[in-house]
Amino acid sequence: MGDLAKELGLTKPAIYHHVTSKEQLLGQALDDALDELTTVVTEATRRPPGVSAYQRLREVVRRSVEVLVAHQPSVTLLLRVRGNSEIELAALERRRWLDDRLADLVADAVAEGALRDDVPPALVSRLLFGMVNSLVEWYRPGGAYDQAMVADAITSIAFDGLARHEP
Repeated sequence: MGDLAKELGLTKPAIYHHVTSKEQLLGQALDDALDELTTVVTEATRRPPGVSAYQRLREVVRRSVEVLVAHQPSVTLLLRVRGNSEIELAALERRRWLDDRLADLVADAVAEGALRDDVPPALVSRLLFGMVNSLVEWYRPGGAYDQAMVADAITSIAFDGLARHEP
């Protein structure tokens, strides 16, 4: 808290005026990372008429990039938690829930015949989120690639591959 106070130009008592503990602050940061992603995945798992599971899955990947970019510091923190407290354990449980819902969506896309069936949906879910989550290591707003370009590239590579397709 001392480091945070120094960075913000505040005193520790000023910070504690707004939060009751470091754990509460951690919980708020983790919720910031998880709430919007939970909304994205929840919306995609609904079955609106005329929108295939495959289309919804692609949209989840694209929107996940947007969430990560918009909440990069919080997502970076989320990816570093290891379950050392009740708040961290709850965040890890929410991440598992997201993985499971995405795997369900992958399974639905497989059942539609839109995706290959030789890779387990749970593995596909982990790989898709892994590709998006890797952005915390190198993506910088204002850098060489903008958010839309990164979202397009990840979605295209994940679903269309790297192989050159002749017209």
